[in-house]
Amino acid sequence: MQTDLHWPFQRSTSAVLLALVLSVTAAAPAVAGPREQARRMHDRIAGVPPEGAVLDAMEAEIAAGRAVEAAAMAMEDPAFYSVTLKNLATPWTNRDRTVFAPLNDYTATFIGMVRDDRPMNELLSADILYVGDGVSGVPSPSASSNAHFEELEARHVDLKTALRPTTQSAAYGIPPAAAAGVMTTRAAAEAFFVAGTNRAMFRFTLLNHLCSDLEELQDTSRPTDRIRQDVSRSPGGDSRLFLNNCVGCHSGMDPMAQAFAHYDYDETQGRMTYTGGQVVPKYFNNEETFRPGFVTPDDSWTNYWRAGPNALLGWEPSLPGAGSGAASLGRELGNSQAFASCQVEKVFRTVCLRPPNDAADRSQVESMVSRFRANGYRLKQVFADAAAWCMGE
Repeated sequence: MQTDLHWPFQRSTSAVLLALVLSVTAAAPAVAGPREQARRMHDRIAGVPPEGAVLDAMEAEIAAGRAVEAAAMAMEDPAFYSVTLKNLATPWTNRDRTVFAPLNDYTATFIGMVRDDRPMNELLSADILYVGDGVSGVPSPSASSNAHFEELEARHVDLKTALRPTTQSAAYGIPPAAAAGVMTTRAAAEAFFVAGTNRAMFRFTLLNHLCSDLEELQDTSRPTDRIRQDVSRSPGGDSRLFLNNCVGCHSGMDPMAQAFAHYDYDETQGRMTYTGGQVVPKYFNNEETFRPGFVTPDDSWTNYWRAGPNALLGWEPSLPGAGSGAASLGRELGNSQAFASCQVEKVFRTVCLRPPNDAADRSQVESMVSRFRANGYRLKQVFADAAAWCMGE
Protein backbone atom coordinates (compact mmCIF):
# COMPACT_ATOMS: atom_id res chain seq x y z
CA MET A 1 0.00 0.00 0.00
CA GLN A 2 1.33 3.38 -0.95
CA THR A 3 1.86 5.76 1.91
CA ASP A 4 0.98 9.44 1.39
CA LEU A 5 3.96 11.26 2.84
CA HIS A 6 2.10 14.62 2.55
CA TRP A 7 -0.86 13.63 4.70
CA PRO A 8 0.42 14.91 8.08
CA PHE A 9 1.29 18.23 6.49
CA GLN A 10 -2.11 18.50 4.80
CA ARG A 11 -3.92 17.72 8.04
CA SER A 12 -1.84 20.31 9.89
CA THR A 13 -2.52 22.89 7.20
CA SER A 14 -6.22 22.15 7.28
CA ALA A 15 -6.28 22.53 11.06
CA VAL A 16 -4.53 25.88 10.82
CA LEU A 17 -6.94 27.08 8.15
CA LEU A 18 -9.91 25.94 10.24
CA ALA A 19 -8.52 27.74 13.29
CA LEU A 20 -8.07 30.89 11.26
CA VAL A 21 -11.63 30.71 9.94
CA LEU A 22 -12.97 30.19 13.45
CA SER A 23 -10.94 33.06 14.86
CA VAL A 24 -12.05 35.42 12.11
CA THR A 25 -15.63 34.33 12.60
CA ALA A 26 -15.36 34.89 16.34
CA ALA A 27 -13.76 38.29 15.80
CA ALA A 28 -16.34 39.44 13.27
CA PRO A 29 -18.93 41.61 14.99
CA ALA A 30 -22.35 40.05 14.98
CA VAL A 31 -25.23 42.26 13.96
CA ALA A 32 -26.88 43.27 17.20
CA GLY A 33 -30.51 42.29 17.54
CA PRO A 34 -33.22 44.42 19.15
CA ARG A 35 -32.53 43.13 22.64
CA GLU A 36 -28.82 43.84 22.48
CA GLN A 37 -29.53 47.23 20.96
CA ALA A 38 -31.96 48.00 23.76
CA ARG A 39 -29.45 47.00 26.41
CA ARG A 40 -26.71 49.08 24.79
CA MET A 41 -29.03 52.06 24.43
CA HIS A 42 -30.02 51.94 28.10
CA ASP A 43 -26.41 51.58 29.25
CA ARG A 44 -25.33 54.64 27.26
CA ILE A 45 -28.26 56.85 28.23
CA ALA A 46 -28.56 55.96 31.90
CA GLY A 47 -25.14 54.49 32.62
CA VAL A 48 -26.70 51.45 34.30
CA PRO A 49 -28.24 48.19 33.03
CA PRO A 50 -32.02 48.15 32.53
CA GLU A 51 -34.39 46.12 34.65
CA GLY A 52 -35.92 43.11 32.93
CA ALA A 53 -39.34 44.63 32.27
CA VAL A 54 -37.79 47.82 30.91
CA LEU A 55 -35.47 45.84 28.66
CA ASP A 56 -38.41 43.81 27.34
CA ALA A 57 -40.39 46.96 26.58
CA MET A 58 -37.46 48.67 24.89
CA GLU A 59 -36.75 45.57 22.83
CA ALA A 60 -40.36 45.53 21.62
CA GLU A 61 -40.20 49.19 20.62
CA ILE A 62 -36.95 48.73 18.70
CA ALA A 63 -38.27 45.62 16.96
CA ALA A 64 -41.29 47.68 15.89
CA GLY A 65 -39.07 50.39 14.44
CA ARG A 66 -39.65 52.84 17.29
CA ALA A 67 -36.11 53.35 18.58
CA VAL A 68 -36.77 56.93 19.71
CA GLU A 69 -39.59 55.69 21.93
CA ALA A 70 -37.25 53.08 23.38
CA ALA A 71 -34.72 55.81 24.18
CA ALA A 72 -37.42 57.76 26.00
CA MET A 73 -37.94 54.74 28.25
CA ALA A 74 -34.25 54.70 29.13
CA MET A 75 -34.47 58.35 30.13
CA GLU A 76 -37.03 57.44 32.77
CA ASP A 77 -34.25 55.82 34.80
CA PRO A 78 -33.18 58.14 37.67
CA ALA A 79 -29.53 57.51 36.78
CA PHE A 80 -30.01 59.49 33.56
CA TYR A 81 -30.36 62.58 35.73
CA SER A 82 -28.07 61.78 38.65
CA VAL A 83 -25.24 60.30 36.58
CA THR A 84 -25.37 61.04 32.85
CA LEU A 85 -26.59 64.63 32.97
CA LYS A 86 -24.61 65.40 36.11
CA ASN A 87 -21.39 64.17 34.50
CA LEU A 88 -22.15 66.02 31.28
CA ALA A 89 -22.69 69.39 32.95
CA THR A 90 -20.22 69.37 35.85
CA PRO A 91 -17.12 70.21 33.76
CA TRP A 92 -18.86 73.40 32.58
CA THR A 93 -18.98 74.68 36.15
CA ASN A 94 -15.28 74.97 36.97
CA ARG A 95 -12.11 76.27 35.36
CA ASP A 96 -10.39 72.90 35.46
CA ARG A 97 -13.32 71.46 33.51
CA THR A 98 -13.26 68.40 35.73
CA VAL A 99 -16.16 66.05 36.25
CA PHE A 100 -14.93 65.40 39.80
CA ALA A 101 -16.76 68.29 41.43
CA PRO A 102 -19.79 68.24 43.72
CA LEU A 103 -23.33 68.90 42.59
CA ASN A 104 -24.04 72.63 42.46
CA ASP A 105 -26.77 75.04 41.39
CA TYR A 106 -25.44 75.33 37.84
CA THR A 107 -25.54 71.55 37.28
CA ALA A 108 -28.88 71.11 39.07
CA THR A 109 -30.46 73.84 36.97
CA PHE A 110 -29.30 72.20 33.75
CA ILE A 111 -30.62 68.82 34.93
CA GLY A 112 -33.99 70.32 35.85
CA MET A 113 -34.33 72.10 32.53
CA VAL A 114 -33.66 68.87 30.64
CA ARG A 115 -36.13 66.94 32.77
CA ASP A 116 -38.89 69.50 32.26
CA ASP A 117 -38.19 70.00 28.55
CA ARG A 118 -37.47 73.66 29.15
CA PRO A 119 -36.16 75.45 26.04
CA MET A 120 -32.41 75.05 26.23
CA ASN A 121 -31.82 78.35 24.42
CA GLU A 122 -32.87 79.96 27.75
CA LEU A 123 -29.99 78.28 29.59
CA LEU A 124 -27.90 81.48 29.50
CA SER A 125 -30.64 84.05 30.00
CA ALA A 126 -33.62 82.96 32.11
CA ASP A 127 -34.30 83.84 35.73
CA ILE A 128 -34.31 80.19 36.70
CA LEU A 129 -32.90 77.93 39.38
CA TYR A 130 -33.59 74.31 40.34
CA VAL A 131 -33.31 73.28 43.98
CA GLY A 132 -34.16 70.23 46.08
CA ASP A 133 -37.66 70.03 47.43
CA GLY A 134 -39.10 68.09 50.35
CA VAL A 135 -35.85 66.57 51.61
CA SER A 136 -35.74 66.88 55.38
CA GLY A 137 -32.52 67.90 57.05
CA VAL A 138 -31.01 69.44 53.93
CA PRO A 139 -29.87 73.08 54.30
CA SER A 140 -31.91 75.63 52.41
CA PRO A 141 -30.51 76.94 49.12
CA SER A 142 -28.17 79.83 49.83
CA ALA A 143 -26.49 82.49 47.74
CA SER A 144 -23.38 82.09 49.91
CA SER A 145 -23.05 78.30 50.21
CA ASN A 146 -23.21 75.17 48.11
CA ALA A 147 -24.18 73.03 51.12
CA HIS A 148 -27.75 72.47 49.89
CA PHE A 149 -26.62 70.77 46.69
CA GLU A 150 -23.72 68.90 48.25
CA GLU A 151 -26.09 67.40 50.82
CA LEU A 152 -28.53 66.34 48.09
CA GLU A 153 -25.70 64.45 46.44
CA ALA A 154 -24.36 63.01 49.70
CA ARG A 155 -27.79 61.54 50.44
CA HIS A 156 -28.12 60.15 46.90
CA VAL A 157 -31.37 62.03 46.46
CA ASP A 158 -33.23 61.15 43.27
CA LEU A 159 -32.78 64.31 41.21
CA LYS A 160 -35.45 63.20 38.78
CA THR A 161 -38.12 63.67 41.45
CA ALA A 162 -36.53 65.99 44.03
CA LEU A 163 -35.67 69.03 41.90
CA ARG A 164 -38.19 71.82 41.64
CA PRO A 165 -37.98 75.05 39.65
CA THR A 166 -37.74 78.45 41.27
CA THR A 167 -35.97 81.68 40.35
CA GLN A 168 -32.60 83.09 41.27
CA SER A 169 -34.26 86.35 42.18
CA ALA A 170 -36.48 84.56 44.73
CA ALA A 171 -33.87 82.18 46.14
CA TYR A 172 -30.82 84.45 46.08
CA GLY A 173 -32.38 87.89 46.35
CA ILE A 174 -30.89 89.37 43.20
CA PRO A 175 -32.97 91.64 40.94
CA PRO A 176 -34.81 89.65 38.25
CA ALA A 177 -32.99 91.69 35.60
CA ALA A 178 -29.65 90.49 37.00
CA ALA A 179 -30.40 86.80 36.45
CA ALA A 180 -28.88 85.24 33.33
CA GLY A 181 -29.46 81.51 33.49
CA VAL A 182 -26.54 79.38 34.57
CA MET A 183 -24.10 82.27 34.07
CA THR A 184 -25.38 83.90 37.26
CA THR A 185 -25.62 80.78 39.41
CA ARG A 186 -23.43 80.72 42.48
CA ALA A 187 -21.19 78.02 41.00
CA ALA A 188 -20.54 79.97 37.80
CA ALA A 189 -19.85 83.16 39.73
CA GLU A 190 -17.40 81.40 42.03
CA ALA A 191 -15.54 79.98 39.04
CA PHE A 192 -15.69 82.78 36.48
CA PHE A 193 -16.52 86.10 38.22
CA VAL A 194 -13.92 85.67 40.94
CA ALA A 195 -10.96 88.10 40.70
CA GLY A 196 -9.78 88.71 37.13
CA THR A 197 -11.65 91.05 34.82
CA ASN A 198 -14.82 89.00 34.09
CA ARG A 199 -13.48 88.02 30.69
CA ALA A 200 -13.30 84.45 32.05
CA MET A 201 -17.11 84.25 32.13
CA PHE A 202 -17.25 85.13 28.46
CA ARG A 203 -14.45 82.77 27.46
CA PHE A 204 -15.74 79.74 29.37
CA THR A 205 -19.30 80.34 28.18
CA LEU A 206 -18.03 80.20 24.59
CA LEU A 207 -16.00 77.10 25.36
CA ASN A 208 -18.78 75.25 27.16
CA HIS A 209 -21.83 76.30 25.17
CA LEU A 210 -20.63 77.27 21.70
CA CYS A 211 -17.86 74.64 21.64
CA SER A 212 -15.32 77.26 20.52
CA ASP A 213 -12.37 78.78 22.34
CA LEU A 214 -11.10 82.29 21.69
CA GLU A 215 -8.12 81.09 19.67
CA GLU A 216 -10.50 79.56 17.14
CA LEU A 217 -12.49 82.80 16.84
CA GLN A 218 -9.66 85.28 16.40
CA ASP A 219 -10.53 88.07 13.97
CA THR A 220 -8.14 90.99 13.58
CA SER A 221 -10.50 92.81 11.20
CA ARG A 222 -12.91 94.03 13.92
CA PRO A 223 -12.82 97.57 15.36
CA THR A 224 -10.57 98.08 18.39
CA ASP A 225 -12.51 100.94 19.98
CA ARG A 226 -13.91 98.85 22.88
CA ILE A 227 -10.66 97.22 24.01
CA ARG A 228 -10.03 98.17 27.63
CA GLN A 229 -7.13 100.09 29.11
CA ASP A 230 -5.46 97.01 30.62
CA VAL A 231 -4.41 95.65 27.21
CA SER A 232 -1.02 96.93 26.08
CA ARG A 233 -0.92 98.29 22.54
CA SER A 234 2.80 97.49 22.35
CA PRO A 235 3.43 94.31 24.35
CA GLY A 236 7.16 93.89 24.73
CA GLY A 237 7.59 97.15 22.85
CA ASP A 238 6.24 95.66 19.62
CA SER A 239 2.90 97.04 18.40
CA ARG A 240 2.69 94.28 15.80
CA LEU A 241 1.92 91.78 18.55
CA PHE A 242 -1.13 93.82 19.51
CA LEU A 243 -2.33 94.27 15.92
CA ASN A 244 -1.73 90.68 14.83
CA ASN A 245 -2.57 88.79 18.02
CA CYS A 246 -4.23 90.69 20.87
CA VAL A 247 -6.76 92.39 18.61
CA GLY A 248 -7.92 89.02 17.33
CA CYS A 249 -9.56 88.14 20.66
CA HIS A 250 -10.06 91.43 22.48
CA SER A 251 -11.82 93.33 19.69
CA GLY A 252 -14.70 90.85 19.86
CA MET A 253 -14.47 89.74 23.48
CA ASP A 254 -14.24 93.09 25.29
CA PRO A 255 -17.42 94.60 23.78
CA MET A 256 -19.41 91.50 24.76
CA ALA A 257 -17.79 90.89 28.18
CA GLN A 258 -18.94 94.43 29.04
CA ALA A 259 -22.33 92.78 29.71
CA PHE A 260 -20.86 91.52 33.02
CA ALA A 261 -19.71 94.95 34.22
CA HIS A 262 -22.05 94.91 37.24
CA TYR A 263 -21.08 91.45 38.55
CA ASP A 264 -18.41 90.25 40.94
CA TYR A 265 -17.79 87.40 43.36
CA ASP A 266 -17.14 88.23 46.99
CA GLU A 267 -14.77 85.57 48.30
CA THR A 268 -15.30 86.69 51.90
CA GLN A 269 -19.08 86.24 51.71
CA GLY A 270 -18.84 83.35 49.25
CA ARG A 271 -21.47 84.81 46.95
CA MET A 272 -22.03 86.71 43.73
CA THR A 273 -22.60 90.43 44.04
CA TYR A 274 -24.54 92.64 41.64
CA THR A 275 -23.96 96.39 41.74
CA GLY A 276 -26.83 97.60 39.58
CA GLY A 277 -25.82 100.83 37.88
CA GLN A 278 -22.21 100.82 39.06
CA VAL A 279 -19.35 99.25 37.12
CA VAL A 280 -17.30 96.96 39.35
CA PRO A 281 -13.70 98.15 39.99
CA LYS A 282 -12.07 95.18 38.22
CA TYR A 283 -13.05 96.74 34.88
CA PHE A 284 -10.50 99.47 35.62
CA ASN A 285 -7.65 97.15 36.56
CA ASN A 286 -4.28 98.25 35.17
CA GLU A 287 -5.76 101.41 33.69
CA GLU A 288 -2.30 102.88 33.33
CA THR A 289 -1.28 100.23 30.82
CA PHE A 290 -2.89 102.21 28.00
CA ARG A 291 -4.67 105.33 29.21
CA PRO A 292 -6.41 106.08 25.88
CA GLY A 293 -8.05 102.64 25.96
CA PHE A 294 -11.75 102.10 26.47
CA VAL A 295 -13.18 103.09 29.87
CA THR A 296 -16.24 100.98 30.68
CA PRO A 297 -19.20 103.25 31.50
CA ASP A 298 -21.98 100.65 31.94
CA ASP A 299 -23.02 97.09 31.07
CA SER A 300 -24.01 97.73 27.45
CA TRP A 301 -22.56 95.31 24.94
CA THR A 302 -22.22 94.94 21.17
CA ASN A 303 -21.53 91.84 19.11
CA TYR A 304 -18.86 92.86 16.58
CA TRP A 305 -18.70 89.23 15.48
CA ARG A 306 -21.97 89.55 13.58
CA ALA A 307 -19.75 90.72 10.74
CA GLY A 308 -16.53 89.11 9.53
CA PRO A 309 -15.64 85.41 9.69
CA ASN A 310 -17.47 84.81 12.98
CA ALA A 311 -20.76 85.57 11.32
CA LEU A 312 -20.55 81.83 10.56
CA LEU A 313 -21.53 81.21 14.19
CA GLY A 314 -25.05 81.82 12.93
CA TRP A 315 -26.36 84.76 14.91
CA GLU A 316 -30.15 85.05 15.14
CA PRO A 317 -31.21 87.77 12.66
CA SER A 318 -34.29 88.76 14.67
CA LEU A 319 -32.10 89.87 17.60
CA PRO A 320 -30.43 93.31 17.56
CA GLY A 321 -26.87 92.14 18.23
CA ALA A 322 -26.50 94.61 21.10
CA GLY A 323 -28.04 95.25 24.48
CA SER A 324 -27.43 95.79 28.18
CA GLY A 325 -26.67 93.20 30.83
CA ALA A 326 -25.88 89.50 30.97
CA ALA A 327 -29.36 88.20 30.16
CA SER A 328 -29.54 89.92 26.79
CA LEU A 329 -26.05 88.68 25.94
CA GLY A 330 -27.18 85.19 26.98
CA ARG A 331 -30.06 85.42 24.51
CA GLU A 332 -27.62 86.44 21.78
CA LEU A 333 -25.39 83.44 22.46
CA GLY A 334 -28.17 80.97 23.22
CA ASN A 335 -30.04 81.60 19.99
CA SER A 336 -27.03 81.19 17.73
CA GLN A 337 -26.57 78.26 15.40
CA ALA A 338 -23.28 77.54 17.15
CA PHE A 339 -25.05 77.11 20.49
CA ALA A 340 -27.53 74.61 19.05
CA SER A 341 -24.81 72.69 17.23
CA CYS A 342 -22.68 72.55 20.37
CA GLN A 343 -25.46 71.03 22.48
CA VAL A 344 -26.18 68.40 19.85
CA GLU A 345 -22.52 67.48 19.40
CA LYS A 346 -22.02 67.12 23.17
CA VAL A 347 -25.01 64.79 23.42
CA PHE A 348 -23.82 62.81 20.39
CA ARG A 349 -20.42 62.26 22.01
CA THR A 350 -22.06 61.30 25.32
CA VAL A 351 -24.41 58.72 23.84
CA CYS A 352 -22.37 57.39 20.92
CA LEU A 353 -19.08 57.44 22.87
CA ARG A 354 -17.32 59.13 19.95
CA PRO A 355 -17.44 62.31 17.89
CA PRO A 356 -19.20 62.43 14.51
CA ASN A 357 -16.58 60.90 12.24
CA ASP A 358 -17.92 60.53 8.71
CA ALA A 359 -20.33 62.07 6.22
CA ALA A 360 -23.28 60.05 7.50
CA ASP A 361 -22.62 61.15 11.11
CA ARG A 362 -22.27 64.78 10.09
CA SER A 363 -25.49 64.66 8.12
CA GLN A 364 -27.25 63.12 11.10
CA VAL A 365 -25.93 65.81 13.43
CA GLU A 366 -27.12 68.55 11.08
CA SER A 367 -30.55 66.96 11.01
CA MET A 368 -30.59 66.75 14.80
CA VAL A 369 -29.61 70.42 15.12
CA SER A 370 -32.45 71.46 12.83
CA ARG A 371 -34.91 69.34 14.80
CA PHE A 372 -33.58 70.65 18.10
CA ARG A 373 -34.21 74.25 17.07
CA ALA A 374 -37.54 73.56 15.41
CA ASN A 375 -38.92 71.61 18.40
CA GLY A 376 -38.30 74.19 21.09
CA TYR A 377 -34.71 73.34 22.04
CA ARG A 378 -35.74 70.20 23.96
CA LEU A 379 -32.58 68.29 24.84
CA LYS A 380 -34.27 64.97 25.67
CA GLN A 381 -35.24 64.74 22.02
CA VAL A 382 -31.56 65.10 21.09
CA PHE A 383 -30.62 62.25 23.44
CA ALA A 384 -33.30 60.06 21.87
CA ASP A 385 -32.22 60.86 18.33
CA ALA A 386 -28.55 60.22 19.10
CA ALA A 387 -29.31 56.93 20.87
CA ALA A 388 -31.42 55.71 17.95
CA TRP A 389 -28.66 56.61 15.50
CA CYS A 390 -25.84 54.67 17.14
CA MET A 391 -27.71 51.87 18.92
CA GLY A 392 -26.33 49.28 16.52
CA GLU A 393 -22.67 50.06 17.18
